[in-house]
Amino acid sequence: MPESDTPQEPVDLDRIAAAVREILLAVGENPDREGLKQTPLRVARMYAEVFSGLHESPRQYLRTFFTEQYDELVVLRDIPFHSMCEHHLLPFAGDAHIAYLPDGRIVGLSKLARVVEAYARRPQVQERMTSQIADLLMEELHAKGVAVILKATHLCMTCRGVKKPGTLMVTSALRGLCKSDARTRGEVMMLLAESRTR
Repeated sequence: MPESDTPQEPVDLDRIAAAVREILLAVGENPDREGLKQTPLRVARMYAEVFSGLHESPRQYLRTFFTEQYDELVVLRDIPFHSMCEHHLLPFAGDAHIAYLPDGRIVGLSKLARVVEAYARRPQVQERMTSQIADLLMEELHAKGVAVILKATHLCMTCRGVKKPGTLMVTSALRGLCKSDARTRGEVMMLLAESRTR
C-alpha cells in the first residue's frame, strides 16, 4: 500500500457515476427520474473534489522554507477544514490549530493551511489526520517541537447511529519539546486551546 502522502491516480468519474447509479437502484429509487438523472455525475465530481488530497503530496508545501533564527512558538489557529470519515463516507468538519517551535526554519503560514487541506481531502479518521500533520511538520521543518489540535463535528455521529448533534471531537498530537518539556507544553496548549473571538 502506498504512503499516505504519495499522489494516487486521477479519479475515474465514469466508474463513480456508475456506482452511484447502482446505489440509487439498490435503495429503491429510479435514477432515470428528472431529479436524479444528473446525480451520479454530480456525486462523481463532488468525490473528485473532496478526495483531491489523494492526488497531491502535502510534503510539497513545506519544501520552500526560510532560514530564520527565531526560537519562540509559531502558532496558526482556527484553520477551517472539511474531511470525509472513511467509515461511513460522511463529512466531518471543524478547525485545526497548529504550533511549532522552529530550529532555524520557518514556513509561510498559508503552507500550514495547505497541509491541513491536503490531508483533509481524502478518506480520513480525525486521529490519523492529527498525527499526519504533526509528523510531517517535524520531518520537513526539523522543528524542535510541534503541536496540532483538531476540533470537529462528525455527521456520522450527529445524523445517524447515536444521533447526538452538538458533540465535538478533539484530538491532539504533540511532538518534540511540545511534548517533553512541561513549560513549552503548557504554553502551547494554552495558546491552542483559546476560543476563537470574532
